Amino acid sequence: MTAVVHIVDDDPGVLVALGRTLKADGLEVALSASPEDFLARYDPTRAGCVVLDLNMPGMDGLALQRLLGDRGQPPVLIFVSGEADVASCACAMRAGALDFLTKPVDAGLLLDAVLRGIDADASARTRRSGEQGAEQCYLALTPRERQVLPHIIAGRLNKQIAGDLGISLKTTKVHRSRIMVKFGVRSVAALVRAAELAHVDPRSG
Repeated sequence: MTAVVHIVDDDPGVLVALGRTLKADGLEVALSASPEDFLARYDPTRAGCVVLDLNMPGMDGLALQRLLGDRGQPPVLIFVSGEADVASCACAMRAGALDFLTKPVDAGLLLDAVLRGIDADASARTRRSGEQGAEQCYLALTPRERQVLPHIIAGRLNKQIAGDLGISLKTTKVHRSRIMVKFGVRSVAALVRAAELAHVDPRSG
């Protein structure tokens, strides 16, 4: 499924102009005249990014950014504004906005920001997918295997793990082998990467 670029702006002229610019470069565009209109049509499972006007009546761009952030896994946001509002720009960027463009928006700068936004969104989705897979692998571990895992990714030897946990060396080797199988990896380096995605702290061992 292709990425979609949402444009949210209460100015009909700006909305159409920005949409026409991006469509001319072959991008799929969805136009929304208000944050409420955007929320009614926004599908977070669709890849892409959002070009968002800062100043709008009712819910403004920063309020929409906060709302999307509260919902979790917010889209990549690119703000546009007709005013050089340094404080609002700083607030938007601190909250994770990718870029902040001033109106009238330069077509080249807009396209560059949108393409970076689509790439950033794809990277975030890949990371989240990897995290979800790794977390499922972690949930498949037994309680004892979850005790052993932090020791392995911390680089401790089997005999050290056995001594730390008060189990036999043979049992430790069995746990290590089963952990590797459940995570679908063949090396400790790969297990470390998977454990990082599952947010396992090596210091918890």
